[in-house]
Amino acid sequence: MNIGIIIGRIGDVDGVALEAEKWIHVLARMGHEVFILSGRFRGHPVPRERETFLPILSFFSPECEWEQNRAFFFPPDDPDELLVTVESNAHNIATEIFAWALRNKIDVLLSENASALPCHLSMGLGIKLAVDSMDIPVVTHDHDYAWERGSRYDSPFPEIMSLVRDTFPLRSDPQIRHAVINSAAQQEIKQRFDIDAHVVPNVMDFKQPFAVPDEYNRDLLEEIGFNHDDIPVFQITRIVERKGIEVAIDLVNQLDDPRVKLIITGSAADDERKGYFKRLVDQIANQGLGDRVHFAYHRILSDRGQLANGRKIYSLSDAYASSLACTYFSTYEGFGNAFVETILAKRPVFVNNYKPVFWPDIGSKGFKCVMLEDNEITDEALEDVDEILHNPELRKEIAEHNFRLGREHFSFEVLQDKLDELFTF
Repeated sequence: MNIGIIIGRIGDVDGVALEAEKWIHVLARMGHEVFILSGRFRGHPVPRERETFLPILSFFSPECEWEQNRAFFFPPDDPDELLVTVESNAHNIATEIFAWALRNKIDVLLSENASALPCHLSMGLGIKLAVDSMDIPVVTHDHDYAWERGSRYDSPFPEIMSLVRDTFPLRSDPQIRHAVINSAAQQEIKQRFDIDAHVVPNVMDFKQPFAVPDEYNRDLLEEIGFNHDDIPVFQITRIVERKGIEVAIDLVNQLDDPRVKLIITGSAADDERKGYFKRLVDQIANQGLGDRVHFAYHRILSDRGQLANGRKIYSLSDAYASSLACTYFSTYEGFGNAFVETILAKRPVFVNNYKPVFWPDIGSKGFKCVMLEDNEITDEALEDVDEILHNPELRKEIAEHNFRLGREHFSFEVLQDKLDELFTF
């Protein structure tokens, strides 16, 4: 089949873009032709002739930013101009989608979160208008919804709130199938809209080498200020408050062995006004951990590269390769890719039972990990962590057990089975 994907951006490191690329890879492996309509291309997962650039679809387009500001952040006194503009932009987008689908003989449309989260009003409405005018099956890959974001999508205008309710998620056509990334979303969308959604977990390619120590990454620890005889524990996430990084710092503080070091790889680019980052810096100083906790966002990015001064940039795979174990004390996640990445890297993981996903969708499958409740470091948890960090045979046993389970539940082969069911109309 010819499958047409509509997505705000492709090739970025956000969860939607990353999972979309995995779907594209597996759909192509299944023999489908994949076409992409997007407002931003940072990579090219399909041949260029199957890519169509439509700038208005970008979350950074002037149209999207203008709509978001007036609908949610800086509303004017009168919504008339906003409503007319959203309607006009949506009709233009619908026309482009219709022409694109006709031109490429699209058999099935795939909306990548654009019909779930109202972060681009006219794109979501444009997809709805296009679907209403075409007799074509639709799959929506829904990562998160407005009601999961607190007051983020509250507007003073009843017309905007009505648009959000009626458009997100897409549900105007009986040929629409919804894929969600966790069972909590499946239950919520059933309760709210009587929609029977398919749970399609986030996955990793368990057949590709990952986190392999090699000549390139062998000096990573020294380059960020540690030694090879240290016990490196990595926090491989962005620096945002819900990641619970302060708990990882507390854990290092409570472990007696000064060789245990914490490396925080992510940047604070998404930390509003850097308030959380500053609290972490203060915590490290107050606990006297300056020599045991380092930030490495300037040296570790998604892919290998080189700084202006010629020094190496290491990849996430290099970071996992250099770790003995990883921390993941999030309080909330839609899924939790960093957990599965750690399993793929064959490293033990210390995790919080983050809501609403970890135990129902991941932890209950039998993974061996040190799990906290409400991020409380108990004496038992501390002893378990200490034993794992100092017992290489135990680490290997845990790693192999978890890798087998990860391959069983979160591999590309699992995704292929799910997509085969979703795209059989």
